[in-house]
Amino acid sequence: MTLPEGFVVVLDAKTRVVDGGRALLGGAPVTRLVRLTPRARKILQGRTVRVRDAAGAALADRLLELAIAHPYIAELPPHPDPRCTYVIPVRDRPRQLDRLLAGLGAGHEVIVVDDASADRAAIATVTRRHGARYVALPRNVGPAGARNAGLRLVRTPFVAFVDSDVVLDKDTVPTLLKHFNDPRTAVAVPRITGLRTPSSQSWIGRYENARGSLDLGARPASVQPGSYVSWVSSACLVARVDALGDGFDESMRVGEDVDLGWRMVAGGWRVRFEPSVVAAHEHRARFGAWFVRKLEYGTGAHPLAVRHPRSVAPAILAPWSAVLTVAVLAQRRWSAPVAAAVFTVTAARISRKLDVEESASLGVRLTAGGAVGSLLQTGALITRHWWPATAVGCLVSRRVRRAAVVAAVADTVLEYATSRIDLDFPRYWLAHRLDDVAYGSGVWLSALRGRSAASLLPQLRKPSSSRRKTPSNSSARSADSSSSHSS
Repeated sequence: MTLPEGFVVVLDAKTRVVDGGRALLGGAPVTRLVRLTPRARKILQGRTVRVRDAAGAALADRLLELAIAHPYIAELPPHPDPRCTYVIPVRDRPRQLDRLLAGLGAGHEVIVVDDASADRAAIATVTRRHGARYVALPRNVGPAGARNAGLRLVRTPFVAFVDSDVVLDKDTVPTLLKHFNDPRTAVAVPRITGLRTPSSQSWIGRYENARGSLDLGARPASVQPGSYVSWVSSACLVARVDALGDGFDESMRVGEDVDLGWRMVAGGWRVRFEPSVVAAHEHRARFGAWFVRKLEYGTGAHPLAVRHPRSVAPAILAPWSAVLTVAVLAQRRWSAPVAAAVFTVTAARISRKLDVEESASLGVRLTAGGAVGSLLQTGALITRHWWPATAVGCLVSRRVRRAAVVAAVADTVLEYATSRIDLDFPRYWLAHRLDDVAYGSGVWLSALRGRSAASLLPQLRKPSSSRRKTPSNSSARSADSSSSHSS
């Protein structure tokens, strides 16, 4: 499967062109140095690769595979066969369903799957008023089962799963379908933002609009475990029907969308996050319902750990960054010298592996980025995934108390300073901490139920040499990965 002529990719915002244009440095979840042959350098125009022949297709595919570049959605043509069926699972909420269907407009195939609503007649009336197909399930099977029931009725090449409490822009699904010009793309999702409603003006609603659990940010991504976007939400998800197989795991009431995305990636498919288009989600704005939902999200951790033991770790650290973090947390006289030594040795090692003109400065910058990332992950462990253990530790250790205070303040200050947040800092901080407590409680609850700590344990990921075999044709040699390190 090759990329078609006219397909365009653009380098990720954090990919660096180094060594006088002879190499690229970037990618996720592992940062790689990719050396470009003279032919590849001609194909790369500025930060863009436009597929015109087999060599361009091979280079673009390689950059997509390493997440060094992403499809340039603004210049991709519409898919030649954009037939898509909307599948909407619903349980009650006729008002929200009516709003969604009205926004979709006419001319679409739509299947509404009623997952045992209390008032089936209301759902059926709304569905038929908008000309959609109504499917009533005899018993409640959960969102995964409801989506699968709709999927079995789909006869188009693509399906869009949309939750009933979502509102779509008219361009969202057509734009996502452009990604399927790449024959290896199985799933594409938009950015999930908060829907502005009167209830969303509560302090919880304003927090959720600023930091919603389903909002994955503004940076395009190749979704992969351990990457900066490591999972997708099925609140709005467009998929290639032939790639889905049996669809969602119906035994999972939470995390079934994460599981689906990871299974797609493990099967060799690509999953794309496209933030240039959005789906507005009506968040829970009342404290009780909001807190319970956050806790429910956390309970998906253990089932995911059973199915994807290498993907669900709450933190992923390189050995050097783990040593640096432990030194910082120890808060001893030797902590600063040891951390500085680890940093220096690591920066020197990375510089030697890069072997480009600006190796020294790049080594320092990459090491600094890795150190900051590790400390932020550790802070999240302290305040979120491990908060019960942190609370106990605070009772007996002054060092744990200091670490907890720093972790509980630093992340919120950083977010508040770098984001546009329509909520005063004290209430934002409180909501953030309650968010962590709720989610972390769900993780611990699922771990206790499953009698396993797998979902609570961080993962050490060793640096990997990444000199992959390449086909003998010249286009595949256009991008030869020479070295890598854990990011």
